[in-house]
Amino acid sequence: MTENNTSGKQLYNFELLAPAGSFAIFKAVIAAGADAVYVGGSRFGARAYADNFSEEELLEAIDYAHLYGRKVYLTVNTLLKNSETDELYDYLLPFYERGLDAVLVQDFGVLTVIHRMFPELPIHTSTQMTVTSAEAARIFSNMGVTRMVMARELSLEEMKQIHEETGMELEAFVHGALCYCYSGQCLFSSMLGGRSGNRGRCAQPCRLPYAVLDENHKKYRDDCYVLSLKDMCGIGDLNKLAESGVYSLKIEGRMKQISYAAGVVSYYRKYIDAFLENGTDTVSKADRKAIAELGCRNGFTDAYYSRKNGPEMVTFTKPGYEKTNETLQQKVTNTYGAGAPKIPVSGKLILKKRMPAYFQVNGENVTASFEGMTVMEAQKKPLDKRDVEARMKKTGDTPFVMETVEIDMESGIFLPNGALNELRREALANLKTALLSPYFRPAENRVSIPDSYRKMEDFSKKETYYGMEKSSEEKHRRVVCLAGDRRQLSPVLASEVVELVVLDVEAYQGKSHFRDLSEDIMLVQKAGKKCAVALPRIFRKEVQRQMEAMLGEWKQLPISAALVRNYEELAFVKEYFSDWEILTDSNLYCYNDWASASFQEQGVSLNTVPLELNCGEIRHRNNSDSMMVVYGYYPLMVSAQCVHANTKGCDNKPGICYLKDRYQTEFPVKNNCSFCYNVIYNSLPVLLFSALEELKKSGISVFRLDFTVETASETKKVLDLFSDFLYGRTDKYPDYWQNRYTNGHYKRGVE
Repeated sequence: MTENNTSGKQLYNFELLAPAGSFAIFKAVIAAGADAVYVGGSRFGARAYADNFSEEELLEAIDYAHLYGRKVYLTVNTLLKNSETDELYDYLLPFYERGLDAVLVQDFGVLTVIHRMFPELPIHTSTQMTVTSAEAARIFSNMGVTRMVMARELSLEEMKQIHEETGMELEAFVHGALCYCYSGQCLFSSMLGGRSGNRGRCAQPCRLPYAVLDENHKKYRDDCYVLSLKDMCGIGDLNKLAESGVYSLKIEGRMKQISYAAGVVSYYRKYIDAFLENGTDTVSKADRKAIAELGCRNGFTDAYYSRKNGPEMVTFTKPGYEKTNETLQQKVTNTYGAGAPKIPVSGKLILKKRMPAYFQVNGENVTASFEGMTVMEAQKKPLDKRDVEARMKKTGDTPFVMETVEIDMESGIFLPNGALNELRREALANLKTALLSPYFRPAENRVSIPDSYRKMEDFSKKETYYGMEKSSEEKHRRVVCLAGDRRQLSPVLASEVVELVVLDVEAYQGKSHFRDLSEDIMLVQKAGKKCAVALPRIFRKEVQRQMEAMLGEWKQLPISAALVRNYEELAFVKEYFSDWEILTDSNLYCYNDWASASFQEQGVSLNTVPLELNCGEIRHRNNSDSMMVVYGYYPLMVSAQCVHANTKGCDNKPGICYLKDRYQTEFPVKNNCSFCYNVIYNSLPVLLFSALEELKKSGISVFRLDFTVETASETKKVLDLFSDFLYGRTDKYPDYWQNRYTNGHYKRGVE
């Protein structure tokens, strides 16, 4: 972030943001020079397996940071289920009152409600929200968001554009582990083992080996760690980050120990201070080596700062921390493990006969005092000045160190040791209160959660569905089909049950993409069906510019709705296509009714039930404006990396390859060259046709079938079977489907 001084010279400022998975690490990174620390509490944090903080520890940590002029950010960056939402207000209230500096949030409903419950509490969008452009700021600007934590995949140029277009405070990752997937877009761990990254329990299947197969399932790369990225290190890019408008530099590692967290912070502190003082960001070879020896996964990368992807960012070999320096790590622990040095204060003691004892303590800018019991005339042994000074300098486990004590005392007086101790103890306590009280939010300023947010059924419900009235006779016969390949369109159009056809723009690439899309839209219209388009899973600036350049052509197409998959597209469609209905995909998560209502307030007509909810959670969710995916290969990862390009080289040709894991399971991978991202799909499709009646009872009014890698004949087979189940012609799957499908999370869900 930059600002101008009177001379016109640009002044840069940075916040060094450190992780802490425990209170001990918290104190260590403060000692090492962190300006702010992000932590997880006992609930709702994206590192469920870190030690995390109890309520008492977190309150103490907030005080500890504020005594040293630092900040604390609390991670509330998981998706909340309806059963958990009532707990949020009581959970946050004590931290809010204590002066918590900000919360990091992923869940859109939680973001909305926190702003309404605690309007004075700054909100930072989590990287799990996948913010990739300035468009998202249009959504968040009036919702209490003061900072956007951008997707790790953004280049410095993109960061600069966002800052220049929004002026919003930006936070970027500078050091630590990189996810292969865009954060918040990963279901890999969730689907394979039930441990959801959206719930802070990622099992990191990306760090396992996979063989790579071509489109004919022929292996061309033996087992390698093709999804495992190197750690990033941006310590040598401080000048570029500053010029890009980045303010907060985030170090990853809430699962790391003191030696790593405090050590990395100390080196970044050193070079940030040097850069702010003299503009240099040159890092010595010795320090680069030392940083790597604190913990480095197969070498460092400067991540996505200057490029979109590349094999040089991938470990390929087994990821590990083999070259750590135990001597250096122990030195870091010894240096910072005890926490920050105590705060120096001075004291003044006044002891006069028949007057209350008085002790004043002075901090840098704050003074506090305490009056004790009346000073007595000594009957036997009077107070000794040296003994009194030694006693008044004791500060015990307080955060202060008494450097000097001025003593003004008469001779021949007496005061019990306990009274002197009380005098010192209470004066120091008053000083601590004086230092912390500016951060406190008074109890009378508490706000109560509105009743409408406790009972989400009170929200008004839209009575239209892409422009048509809902009728009770038809509400359970609405069927949406997403076509991810042009060859699937013919059987979709031939199906009598399909009402809305969603054409995925991923299926239209190359020079003739718009002409092909236009032709297919006309085919949908000719078939008497409504047509929608599914916009890209990631909407980077260059894609937005392409659409803006053809707004006139887009507006002429008979499109009734858009399926949006990110906040950028939500803002984009609202601005340019006000006549389109807005449907949100499953990755714009509506785990809870708060989120559904919040998206509805943004003009969304229909959301998609999240893929991680089980039948019980769906049953206790407001589904009146939701569609349910009852067939399809779930997207497990959306990545800026490209398996094909990283193993064979980029030929700019959309296609498909496969990853084979240690259990010989094959996962399809589609590379979408026009939008420069990969999608890794599950090995089996979800098939929930046998649950249609149960879903109807849960209030699901729209059923959705997603086609991705299927041939035309496979698409027809699925549609015919769905029709049989929908109209009650069968309630059993044919033998063909034996071991060919999964129930997804419908029966098991995630923790």
